[in-house]
Amino acid sequence: MSTFVEERKISTNENDTTMQVLSRTEKIGYGLGDAASHIVFDNVMFYMMFFYTDIVGLSAGFVGTMFLLARALDAVVDPIMGHIADRTRTRWGQFRPYILFGALPFAVSCILVYTTPNFAMDGKMIFAAITYVLLMLLYTVVNIPYCALGGVITAEPTQRMSLQSYRFVLATAGGMLSTVLMTPLAEFIGGSNRALGYQGGITILAVAACIMLVLCFYFTKERVKVTEAYHSSMWNDVKDLIRNDQWRIVAGFTILNILAVSVRGGAMMYYVTYILGNVGYFAVFLGTYSVGNLLGSALAKPVTDRICKVRVFGWTNLILAVISFVMFWIPMQSVVMMFIFVFFIGILHQMITPIQWVMMSDTVEYGEWKSGKRLTGISFAGMLFVLKLGLAVGGALIGWVLAGVSYQAGAATQGSAALSGIVALFTLVPGIAYFLSFLLTHKYILKKNVLQKILSELQLVSKADL
Repeated sequence: MSTFVEERKISTNENDTTMQVLSRTEKIGYGLGDAASHIVFDNVMFYMMFFYTDIVGLSAGFVGTMFLLARALDAVVDPIMGHIADRTRTRWGQFRPYILFGALPFAVSCILVYTTPNFAMDGKMIFAAITYVLLMLLYTVVNIPYCALGGVITAEPTQRMSLQSYRFVLATAGGMLSTVLMTPLAEFIGGSNRALGYQGGITILAVAACIMLVLCFYFTKERVKVTEAYHSSMWNDVKDLIRNDQWRIVAGFTILNILAVSVRGGAMMYYVTYILGNVGYFAVFLGTYSVGNLLGSALAKPVTDRICKVRVFGWTNLILAVISFVMFWIPMQSVVMMFIFVFFIGILHQMITPIQWVMMSDTVEYGEWKSGKRLTGISFAGMLFVLKLGLAVGGALIGWVLAGVSYQAGAATQGSAALSGIVALFTLVPGIAYFLSFLLTHKYILKKNVLQKILSELQLVSKADL
């Protein structure tokens, strides 16, 4: 067992947190929090670039750069939020209060980011930058505590996987609510005024997100508790986190997998518009992908009950890479074949997503086992930062590639270079990201037997401290 370098006491209530069987109501309640987050997250992936370029009228290069530069602020804000959350002690718990009190401001920021002011172009650029940064800040305030909450509801590995499976079924439903309904809502509310339509559509979805966050607070309970707050500096916490080699590996998984899905998702509107020649396919593509996501989320637990989750994660990434490369060679007229591939990508990607988040929680125990410090909040803050970084790099990559291949926003047709760039973004780039994630899996050591040993030793130390 590692030598603890700092005093700490971990308490568990309701007899033994490792034996706690979570109710279905609590799992659903927890999942509603991510359903709310995905109303925004999926909109950013699937609509934000297109909204800024083709509705607001901003250049693709500016939008891509704005997405990336906003991450520089996250590099400061995210660890601060994690540091604060790790030291929060209230009668409602450590992480749940942020979900409750951040719900309304978060919803308002969603509406602001889809507001198109009647400004000159410079004014629109400034407004877009301010509101986008505000959205990401409030997403941080709500989502870092939310993600950390999953690590303190239970420490039992099987229950943790079940909790994350419920979470991503509901997160997928929230994403479907957001992405599949966004275009019909925008058309119904705004008609030919697309700017008004998008703002009206997100207003309805933001209200739903606010309600979901409040329900998440109400139905969940924190069981794994740190009874004493740490007094080390944020910088020391960050250094301890970076020393956690398994956390660094999961951070790599996170940035690669979100890069894959964000590039494909952000390129989807351009793909159906200019490659398939029918913008109406977009909603059907999203629906097909989302149904696949639902199936994948539901499959995560039964599959990992039978096969090591690390093996499932690695080989599924390889299959996703192969599918993505094959898609590059599919003729443009093979619409049915492309829908089939999108459906299976939805299943496979969402099957490994709950596994990835369980891995994140596992690295918290691993870090505690090595250093004696349970850095739940800042661990998930770091993960959220790299997740948003991957999202931003994906958005920036789309913007830069489109600018580099002379994409003409709103044009009826595009040149051959632009068409090739769109196809590559939709197929090859995600494939490369998935393949790199597969290679990185060989560095991850927290398989079932190793994790059980760590949890057993932590439990012994916890009982000795109490």
